[in-house]
Amino acid sequence: MPKSLVIVESPAKANTINKILGKDYIVRSSMGHVVDLPSSKMGIDIENGFKPQYITISKKKKTVSALKKDAQNKDKIFLATDPDREGEAISWHLYNLLGKKKNIHRIAFHEITKTAIQEAVKHPGKLDIHKVDAQQARRMLDRLVGYSISPLLWRKVGRGLSAGRVQSVTVRMIVERENEIRAFISEEYWDIEAELKKAEGKADSFIAKLDRVEEKKIKIDKKEKAEGLVAELEKEEFIVKDVQKKEKRKYAQPPFTTSKLQQEAFYKLRFSASKTMRVAQQLYEGLDIGDGENVGLITYMRTDAVRLSKDSMDAAKKYITGKYGREYVPTVPNKYKAKKSAQEAHEAIRPSLPLMEPDSIKDHLTPEQLKLYTLIWNRFISSQMTSAVFSVVSVEIKAGRCIFKAQGSQKIFAGCSIVYEENGEDEGKKKEEGKILPPLSVDERLILIKLDPSQHFTKPPARFSDASLVKTLEEYGIGRPSTYAPIIYTIVARNYIKRKEGYFYPSELGMVVNDLLMKNFADILDYKFTAKMEEELDEVEEGKKKRIEVLKEFYAPFEKDLASAKVNMRKVKGETVATSEVCEKCGKPMVIKWGRMGRFLSCSDFPNCRFAKSIPTGVTCPEPGCDGRLVEKRSKRGRHFYGCSNYPKCGHMTRKLPTQN
Repeated sequence: MPKSLVIVESPAKANTINKILGKDYIVRSSMGHVVDLPSSKMGIDIENGFKPQYITISKKKKTVSALKKDAQNKDKIFLATDPDREGEAISWHLYNLLGKKKNIHRIAFHEITKTAIQEAVKHPGKLDIHKVDAQQARRMLDRLVGYSISPLLWRKVGRGLSAGRVQSVTVRMIVERENEIRAFISEEYWDIEAELKKAEGKADSFIAKLDRVEEKKIKIDKKEKAEGLVAELEKEEFIVKDVQKKEKRKYAQPPFTTSKLQQEAFYKLRFSASKTMRVAQQLYEGLDIGDGENVGLITYMRTDAVRLSKDSMDAAKKYITGKYGREYVPTVPNKYKAKKSAQEAHEAIRPSLPLMEPDSIKDHLTPEQLKLYTLIWNRFISSQMTSAVFSVVSVEIKAGRCIFKAQGSQKIFAGCSIVYEENGEDEGKKKEEGKILPPLSVDERLILIKLDPSQHFTKPPARFSDASLVKTLEEYGIGRPSTYAPIIYTIVARNYIKRKEGYFYPSELGMVVNDLLMKNFADILDYKFTAKMEEELDEVEEGKKKRIEVLKEFYAPFEKDLASAKVNMRKVKGETVATSEVCEKCGKPMVIKWGRMGRFLSCSDFPNCRFAKSIPTGVTCPEPGCDGRLVEKRSKRGRHFYGCSNYPKCGHMTRKLPTQN
């Protein structure tokens, strides 16, 4: 009979650890949180020091009963939940539910390997109450915002809407970017490139770009200016004015943090943030890699640290030396500095078994698991390699009063780039690095092959993708590594934001709700205020600040804003727009109203007639013989698509709205 009980969050993690520990241990899963604030009410006693009113989650009562039964007559009970705030809070609740027994121990590990698990069991620790307090403070802040503002939105816009301390700030960010794009006025500009070649020899031609005129940067904003300069330049001699040669190093990048993993997985694999974290969780919790052996393949995937253990760096050094040679290993191992708020007790995301190459386990992984594991493995190995070295040549060429520039770059030592190249945003730089200029000397005369004036237009800011949104949230200090993917998932599911071809667009509903919140809760949606709240939660975790202090400081001004909003917030729900549409049931006029899914058509005789439908797009259904129009719809998972208004008679649907002449 097992002598010890180990409790983790997930069945997959339990399965892996059970195989490691053997028959003397029984490993059970709590299936996540077992205790939470009640869903039916605020659940916070504000008047009595913001006391949380925790209850056992109704659907977890059987789980808790089973855990209590498993805990009976055990010599030791180990709480082995994840090593972050949420994991600590789960362990704290389990500790209380199991009776605060002396034989209950907290164990933490950052990789699910035999060595890590056995060491954790040998050297158990204690619950970190500061970390628990930080989780509770965050949970209560989110509850205060959500359960106060959401009902207000129900009354003012439509039932089912929600607001969130971090999600609403993220929506604001996307809405403001959309407003910038819409307000952007494109400006015309012209570039002039010269194709040149050496007067002697058989060297290939190369391209030089006009840089300045009479030693001043010039903006060519009209075709006439460009044509005038071309006509002038055609009469000039092109003479090499200056040649600069230097070596440039591209240093190895740090191993992955959560946010950087999400960014690179989007650029290289086109994974959304949610998909990246879902697959990473599978790799962390353990997979069968043959002979029935379950192994956690990566370290804990929610981290903002870039630290690596000495053992992992030694393993990387051994691998790199054997695979590529000593010249690819730096004299002193590469170490990286984390940002100020990073938890250095954690490690970066790396392979838990560094010498396990992706190819050696590819037959045991799904394509998605293999892609992400390969990305993590390559990044880790490259982080411990020497710099890539390039020979860079920069040339200035004089033509009358104009100066042209050309640059060439050649890789002379691959270094870390032999394993890992930086993300897809650098494609332009890579093309530049691949250019090789012929040998040129000062005062050398060149032959002009042709001049090429090209018209361009300035572009508006790019819409956010999963990668750029995560990067911006991190730069602003909004949210933490564990929150980025859930935030994005929530605002898409709530229909505030639409994802189209990998980029985010605010819905009409998102823009309306954002406008209402900005006018009534400016502090809550302020970037600096939200970042400051995250810093204060970090201070709670570090024991520098009390949980109740953070809650009191937040709630006093928030309560005033809430009271004002109840009176002054615009009531969009009551606004209607007349249309020429006629109700299909009663024949009365249809009007446009707002609801939790955005605008829709409703019978003007509501509530006597409850007929309603989506607003047609104006695009006719492409199915032969169908006279319906396409309407925007959403799947149960929040994905947008277009379906025929004649459904179910016509079942046409498409992800993209077709263009019509």
